[in-house]
Amino acid sequence: MKVIVVGAGVVGTMHAWHAVERGHEVVHIEREAEARGASLRNFGQIWVSGRAGGEELDTALRARELWEAIGARVPGLGFRAIGSLTPVRNALERAVAEAALARPDAAARGYELLTADEARALNPALRGEFEAALRCERDAAVEPRTAQLALREALLATGKYTFLPNREVRDVVGEHAVRDDRGETHDGDAVVLCTGASLSGLVREVAGEIPVRRVRLQMMQTDPLGEPLTTSVADADSFRYYPAYASGALDALNAGQAQDPTAAAHRMQLLMVQRLDGGLTIGDTHEYEHPFAFDTLEDPYEHLTRVVESFLGRPLPRIRRRWAGVYAQCVDTTRVVHRQKVRDGVWLVTGPGGRGMTCSPAIAETTANELGW
Repeated sequence: MKVIVVGAGVVGTMHAWHAVERGHEVVHIEREAEARGASLRNFGQIWVSGRAGGEELDTALRARELWEAIGARVPGLGFRAIGSLTPVRNALERAVAEAALARPDAAARGYELLTADEARALNPALRGEFEAALRCERDAAVEPRTAQLALREALLATGKYTFLPNREVRDVVGEHAVRDDRGETHDGDAVVLCTGASLSGLVREVAGEIPVRRVRLQMMQTDPLGEPLTTSVADADSFRYYPAYASGALDALNAGQAQDPTAAAHRMQLLMVQRLDGGLTIGDTHEYEHPFAFDTLEDPYEHLTRVVESFLGRPLPRIRRRWAGVYAQCVDTTRVVHRQKVRDGVWLVTGPGGRGMTCSPAIAETTANELGW
């Protein structure tokens, strides 16, 4: 079988990976020299802890298994099974963590409530003041800016994979074929369109208006911290954002502890992970209303800096870079992904939202299973 994959972000690359793994030939088409979208502009976190119970958690856990297995074969992914800590500072926040521990799927997530001393023993960089910390052992990390490149190098070595950059697919031609902006037609036995946040143009022509929206975020990265940050770190605002933490305790937190005005205005949470070079990737904001701003705002960065420094008990290193990104998210956020047959032999896969980096291996595996690869 020959599979045509359009889009070289992490979702498209994982579709190419599964096709090659199953013995098929892949032609992978990317409109730029390499992917430049949300697949690179994220934390690189394999984030199990906050996922909704049921399909979303099952997908994340399966993806976590796949990331670890692929990472053992492709060291360039930088896979690390580091887990995460969410420090809590008062009784209201602690109650949300305790409610999470009471979930029937808490053990599958690797939840554990640590004392402050236990958390500092696990992650000595957390020298600030907090009462306890929720640990999620199943969380992990990869390097988002280089993961696709490492996967592509491994795919090229198989002899079953062809990468065609700087080609924008303009049309689906009949069944199982696409035409690019150079006028060349690429035929296969199956076509998978993994176009990320590009929801107009080709996607609108072949699929119409789909129940997927675009979301904008802001993030930043520091110079090396100078010491290991041995886990990912979140703050209690992540309780307000991720569905796994919904509970009466969360209702009490929302009623009794107002969110910081900047965090509320920009729908913020803290997530932080250390890169292999020692720098910290820190975010993020969520903007849903169109048209999106074309610039980045300083208030969210200042808020994140204050929160991080309060956990670390020290000043942040110099901010090396700031950026904005846009990802595609299903309007019904309980859906893991939008997977649609748009023509015989042609499938559109988009809309994983902030789950893309986490869930992409399992999303692609499901596509391969459903298409009978």
